[in-house]
Amino acid sequence: MNWNRVEGNWKQAAGAIRKKWGELTDDDLDVIEGNRDMLAGKLQERYGIALDQAHGQITQFADQFRRDETADGHQVSGGVRNPETEGDPPDRNALSLGL
Repeated sequence: MNWNRVEGNWKQAAGAIRKKWGELTDDDLDVIEGNRDMLAGKLQERYGIALDQAHGQITQFADQFRRDETADGHQVSGGVRNPETEGDPPDRNALSLGL
């Protein structure tokens, strides 16, 4: 389930959620803390949409979040990234020159 990835990486996901649904406040996101049903309720409240429509939008968001994360090359485990093991491999020429 894609929501598990969102929930497990809440801090990064919350930023993307804030961009997508700008009516949600930081306080809202702190209270929601990865709970899909609470997010759906807040979307319903803030945007005046039906609950099933909110859940549909959340599903689309979670799918896109997973795709973006995978395309980014950053598979997150447990919501913690390790900058030492992620990103581009070091440039071998720079290493040999001591850069």
